[in-house]
Amino acid sequence: MKTRIFLVLLLSVFLFPSYGQKKKTADEGYKFTPVVELKATPVKNQSATGTCWCFATTSFIESELLRMGKGEYDLSEMWIVRYNYVDRLRDNFIQQGKGNLGQGSVGHDWIYEFNKNGIVPDEAYTGLNYAKPNHNHSELNSFINAIATVPVQKSKESDQYLNIVDAVLDTYLGKTPTSFTYKGVGYTPKSFTASLGIKADDYVEITSFTLFPFYTQGLVPIPDNWRKMNYYNVPLDELVQVMDSALIKGFTVAWDGDVSEKGFSHSKGVAIIPELEKTDQYSAADKSRLGKMTKDELTAEAYKFAKPFPEVKVTQEFRQEGFDTKKTTDDHLMHMTGIVKDQNGTKYYITKNSWGTDRNPFGGYLNISENYVMAKTIAIMVNKNAIPTALKTKLGL
Repeated sequence: MKTRIFLVLLLSVFLFPSYGQKKKTADEGYKFTPVVELKATPVKNQSATGTCWCFATTSFIESELLRMGKGEYDLSEMWIVRYNYVDRLRDNFIQQGKGNLGQGSVGHDWIYEFNKNGIVPDEAYTGLNYAKPNHNHSELNSFINAIATVPVQKSKESDQYLNIVDAVLDTYLGKTPTSFTYKGVGYTPKSFTASLGIKADDYVEITSFTLFPFYTQGLVPIPDNWRKMNYYNVPLDELVQVMDSALIKGFTVAWDGDVSEKGFSHSKGVAIIPELEKTDQYSAADKSRLGKMTKDELTAEAYKFAKPFPEVKVTQEFRQEGFDTKKTTDDHLMHMTGIVKDQNGTKYYITKNSWGTDRNPFGGYLNISENYVMAKTIAIMVNKNAIPTALKTKLGL
């Protein structure tokens, strides 16, 4: 899943969320009260890669291990990414050169590779085998695209071609270990994976579009769903119920959605769907000017306010229109770990990003409003045991 970083200063002062972060004085901006706060591993940095899908899902599985009482694990994102490159090269050959060779994918790609190739700790496979301190797949992806053309032209995946694929991935990500020691215990990738107790079949992806009937499975036509796997479909209110049910029961949520809106501000730690026409905090001229501003212009001119901003009322129709007109796209995956409410009682989801800890003052977290989630979610991944019983029955789980 490709990420697009938009530093929007619509909001100039917020109260810092209470989950281990510094607070501001009570009369400044948003005031968040925790409702649910679940355990998560430290924030990581995907850096110059389009691998948010893997970082978010890895974090989600690490929280599953915490929930299961397995302790804290730091799993290797690049182990999954490497095998994903191999599979999408194969898909590109099958598709006669028309496959998606970008860096982006979605949550089910993580589950697929885990089920097929297992996982290892990050210390056993960092994926940093080049002269950079942080992940950067620009050159690697260029080579992937270059070598992908050869088997298509030759109509054959030769042994030499497959060796070259491995050599390129070894050069940038490192050779995969056949055995390693972790916390004083010797493992193979297979034995380590078995020790975790994660069952791939426990995880499902759920969406809410009118593309196919509710309570059935169907294809969500987004570029990063290159495996063309199906999603469960539910009405919008039930999608929110699934998220709330999961978090209240102690299960976190992997979130796939759009972060391109003007109201999404990682730097300020809040994402909303602002309704400029319903606020009395600006003059008519300012409202008009704000609505016409580009993201860069909004960044240059911050507007202050002392209470939560009014939001658009999101319906199933509003949500579908956003998808149909390409205003809602699959930009980014993140990991939701709790719920907070602002001083007006509005619900927000505590969300762990993978852009490092120094990109905002909140340690890499932000709070996404329920309205934003309703409008801009492509899909979620949850443990099926977190889904309300009645809905599980409707979905045949």
